[in-house]
Amino acid sequence: MNKILISNKTKIEKALKIFDKLGGKCLYVIKKNKFLVGSLTDGDWRRASLKGKSKKSTVSEICNKSPIKLNKDTSLEQIKKIFKNKTILFTGGTGSLGNEFTRLMLEKCKSFKKLIIFSRDEFKQYNQRQKFKSYKQFDKLRFFLGDVRDKKSIRSAMKGVDFVFHAAALKQVPSCEFYPMEAVKTNILGTNNVVDVAVENNVEKVICLSTDKAVYPINAMGVSKAMMEKVFVAKSRTSGKTKIIGTRYGNVMASRGSVIPLFYNQLINNKPLTITNPNMTRFMMTLDNAVDLVLYAFENGKNGDIFVQKAPSSTIEQLANVMIKIYKSKSTIKNIGIRHGEKMHETLLSKEERLVSEDLGNYFRIPTDNRDLNYEKYFEKGLKSNAPEEFNSFNANRLKDDELANLLSSIGYN
Repeated sequence: MNKILISNKTKIEKALKIFDKLGGKCLYVIKKNKFLVGSLTDGDWRRASLKGKSKKSTVSEICNKSPIKLNKDTSLEQIKKIFKNKTILFTGGTGSLGNEFTRLMLEKCKSFKKLIIFSRDEFKQYNQRQKFKSYKQFDKLRFFLGDVRDKKSIRSAMKGVDFVFHAAALKQVPSCEFYPMEAVKTNILGTNNVVDVAVENNVEKVICLSTDKAVYPINAMGVSKAMMEKVFVAKSRTSGKTKIIGTRYGNVMASRGSVIPLFYNQLINNKPLTITNPNMTRFMMTLDNAVDLVLYAFENGKNGDIFVQKAPSSTIEQLANVMIKIYKSKSTIKNIGIRHGEKMHETLLSKEERLVSEDLGNYFRIPTDNRDLNYEKYFEKGLKSNAPEEFNSFNANRLKDDELANLLSSIGYN
């Protein structure tokens, strides 16, 4: 394993970032004033805090000490009550959101009965086991290897489950552009399988996670997620005791495959920051925000609802410039052009949805359309429209440079 001695004058978080590529798994405190550092393999190493550490510690032990913050709209006490003695299934649970949800359960909602992590990636499951094995509640975790495309594997995992969080998806826009049928199999048919099996097993609630790319979609991933939404909303009309609710959010900052880690790696290697278009805008949403949205929908949603969080936004050029300023880098910005299936601005709420949505302060609630197929009665009576504006990353609250820097700092980029 590659190693290096770092003096205490260097911020440990920055040191860990630099050695993220080295493949090590442990950090050793050698002396009072020196550290022997290997890289971290866990996804949330940016939260690492080494105050009071004076002995050999595993990555998981260091990383998992950080507090989880929930905003004022999420009632932690109510969630504790709801999850008490309940079994939860999280599809795609080895992803960023699944890992954060697991931490929340282990740290804050210890009265739950069981949390089942369902995914098809055995290596990620191994990493997640290593990450959380030091927790007292670790024996409540179950790891189930399977695929949402396979109804039989879902049935095996769904037995005795009370709540389902469905996050399994193909999410990379360029990949889905080249393999659209793979997106169909996972995002549409996979969702259909999860919801069907949940209804078969009388699951109390299913929370389906969607994306801003589902609104006015122009790429295969967005089209597949738009159809995913249509699937679970349609299923909610006949789901009986099972309540099906959706959430829709933009890119989670610093999640795998997102632009912030890319910019960071380019910065520390003194390479130009590659942007697709300087005026392109994206929503800025932290992992904590994503968890808040999911839990708010869980706590407040009605059958067939879709919840949207009012996230702020920035341009890609602004993000690049702020990161250059944070790291006092001499890197330049290189415009490489828009990639396959990319949009200039992402939309979280369409004009048509905003017409019927409910404004809940920090969120919008899009109620399901429960009209039947008897269209004749709608020839005489329709819905009045005042042509509202869609909610997109261009007209959303635009972050100032210092606000964006503070947001980046909150997730470890400082």
